[in-house]
Amino acid sequence: MNASRRQSSEMLYLLLAGLFVSALITCNLIANKFVSVDLSFLGFNEPFRISAGVLPYPITFLITDILSEFYGRKRTNKVVLVGFVTSMFVLLILFLGGQFDSIQGSPINSDEYDKMFQNSWRVIGASMTAYVVAQLVDVRLFHFWKKLTNGKHLWLRNNGSTIVSQLVDTILVTTVLFIGVLSMEDIGDLVFDGWTFKLMVALADTPIIYFLAWAMRKYYKLSFSEEFEDPTGIQGSRT
Repeated sequence: MNASRRQSSEMLYLLLAGLFVSALITCNLIANKFVSVDLSFLGFNEPFRISAGVLPYPITFLITDILSEFYGRKRTNKVVLVGFVTSMFVLLILFLGGQFDSIQGSPINSDEYDKMFQNSWRVIGASMTAYVVAQLVDVRLFHFWKKLTNGKHLWLRNNGSTIVSQLVDTILVTTVLFIGVLSMEDIGDLVFDGWTFKLMVALADTPIIYFLAWAMRKYYKLSFSEEFEDPTGIQGSRT
């Protein structure tokens, strides 16, 4: 790969990392709002009850799958950990913003600010715990299936890793949030709704990841299952 394309691949890595962090932070900011999503046109009798944070969250798994496919496990895990640190920093700033009283005439007063942004540590703990575990599971399973199939069947590692990791994420965040607050039956219903919605999004993004993989391999002239070289000098695996 020539220098120009190598530089371009690194810019793409930063762009994907930025989109990942943006989607993750958005998830945390809107996670407290629960919404009803009507998918009766797909044959579902009841609307899905999900956190609004679920809506952008599948994007993070699509991005980690693209990163895993082209940049390798180590560099993808770095993005996951950066997302965790960045999210905690944003939550810290939001917490500090709540420590100062609003002035007269402020468009948002202190009570409104607290209601919007001051998540309890239980919510923060649930979100971050589920995020780290699920994303690391996703990356690990993606590479497990990539190695097992010798780089074939992108649809399997894309969907398989996401389905399992999203189930882990949904169970963790819902249980930590609502254990002792809701009945186990209600918790189970929320887990089912959240995971099923994520599952459908994961299946729907399969053509997207195939198109992106095809376009990137063509532009960067990468052979089948080839990864970008790590600029630190550690060459990506070519499984």
